[in-house]
Amino acid sequence: MFKINRKPTTVGEMLTHEFLEPFNLSQTKLAERMGVSPRLVNELCRNKRAVTADTALMLARVFGNSAQFWLNLQQKADLWEAMHDARRLERIEKAQPLEFA
Repeated sequence: MFKINRKPTTVGEMLTHEFLEPFNLSQTKLAERMGVSPRLVNELCRNKRAVTADTALMLARVFGNSAQFWLNLQQKADLWEAMHDARRLERIEKAQPLEFA
């Protein structure tokens, strides 16, 4: 299994350092623009909540980028976590590959 060594940038890091800070935008103001609770934005920024398709679409609408941008960040972080967590990796490696003739 191919293993990525460098931990990818998380949604929380990207949102905080590349979007909120440069735009001088608070979590509360972002929540208002998205029409969600400040708690949701705070949990995204702290990587305590994963980006869903709906959230990605809202972030894309607010910042003028694509939903895929946000979903890709989430997916890369999720894959890295799965490949670097011993318990999860042990379970994953129990999967039996198909043998093709």
